Amino acid sequence: MSVVSRFAPSPTGYLHVGGARTALYAWLVARAAGGKFVLRIEDTDRERSTQEAIDAIFEGMRWLGLTWDEEPIYQTQRFERYGELTQQLMQEDKAYKCYCSQERLEKMREEQMAAGVKPRYDGKCRHLTAAEHEARAGEPFVIRFRNPQEGSVVFDDHIRGRIEISNQELDDLIIARTDGTPTYNFCVVVDDWDMGITHVVRGEDHINNTPRQINILAALGAPIPEYAHVSMILGDDGKKLSKRHGAVSVTEYRDKGYLPEAMINYLVRLGWSHGDQEVFSREELIKIFKLSDINKAASAFNTEKLNWLNQHYMKTLPVEQVAAELAWHFEELGVATEDGPALVEVVKLQAERVKTLREMADISRYFFEAVTEFDADAAKKHLRPVAKEPLADIQQRLAGLTNWNAESIHQAIQDTCAALEVGMGKVGMPLRVAATGGGNSPSLDATLALLDQQAVVARIGLALDFIAAREAS
Repeated sequence: MSVVSRFAPSPTGYLHVGGARTALYAWLVARAAGGKFVLRIEDTDRERSTQEAIDAIFEGMRWLGLTWDEEPIYQTQRFERYGELTQQLMQEDKAYKCYCSQERLEKMREEQMAAGVKPRYDGKCRHLTAAEHEARAGEPFVIRFRNPQEGSVVFDDHIRGRIEISNQELDDLIIARTDGTPTYNFCVVVDDWDMGITHVVRGEDHINNTPRQINILAALGAPIPEYAHVSMILGDDGKKLSKRHGAVSVTEYRDKGYLPEAMINYLVRLGWSHGDQEVFSREELIKIFKLSDINKAASAFNTEKLNWLNQHYMKTLPVEQVAAELAWHFEELGVATEDGPALVEVVKLQAERVKTLREMADISRYFFEAVTEFDADAAKKHLRPVAKEPLADIQQRLAGLTNWNAESIHQAIQDTCAALEVGMGKVGMPLRVAATGGGNSPSLDATLALLDQQAVVARIGLALDFIAAREAS
């Protein structure tokens, strides 16, 4: 059997972390088996579905590298097919018209809840005769699926094991509304059948839908897929992950500077494990992933763990790949990088010092933008009158270098220290503030080597002017 899995989001918002993890698990099921992964847009909620949300889902999936193998399917383009099968079930007496008003249904629900009974349709219209239907011609109606009243629905969930639900707990589901539009559970069944879905991976909130959908599939004579229901993701406080915990949209994590490799690695470990291993390449995951290795307990989102993984990938991925991602963040910050050092050199210098690419781009602005002002705290501490002589001396030495590299720069700094009989900090710290605008940077000689020689000399001059102005005031 060829494996076909799917991801079927509703386009009512961004691609959130929970949805992305579900998509990843479904994608891995297909890739691990050499099968097919398809994307279905469940857009029947026309009031809430938007093109903007569809675009956001595509954007998030592409960023994560969760590619699909066919053109996406849209449920709103398949209403004719749903209508055909609704009529088929009606003709086979597996569905029926229900004329019950909303008021009657609400009253029935209230009475059942007051009596401590599970709310469910009481089947009032289930056994209407042809004459009774004819007498009510012209009245508004919905179409309900005639759910079996005997026996149970049994399925073996890949994560939760054997699940059995008595048919007596299931009522006759509405499959077409008064206006003729199909309902969620019916669309899902028809789509899974037509798309040849063999494995359904989705959230645990769908467990109650599964027996209903299995009964409809059986009534249509369609094969029953295998199911896997994954647990929810919790925040650090044990509550369901939401905006109050920080970013929940996948593209927000991209915007904050996380690599897709880190996000994939982190998401897969939110409930799945392979021994004690923490770091996985995409290729490794495809080889070893199994649905049965997913834990049925809820997982807690841990930003520190994600940060650790992100830094790992910034340091271990090919530097050219990280540099390409970094370029996007510089563009988002409005920083042009054409006239500065190669981004691969910036990555080599900064990867150990930051947790995200956005942080790397932000602290590396001085490589590409002129320093026009200095960090107030750093300037107060290091750009003092006592720094004038060391800065003037090192400015002259750096201006005279014929070989602009880390070794020559390091030697020039040492020569200034020796000539003035001062420690490295008396020269290095004022020079760092002058060259970068702040008090923190990687190794000073390596940092200056990536900057333009004349720019460094000019920045030292600006620092000397700053000290003079400070003295004058």
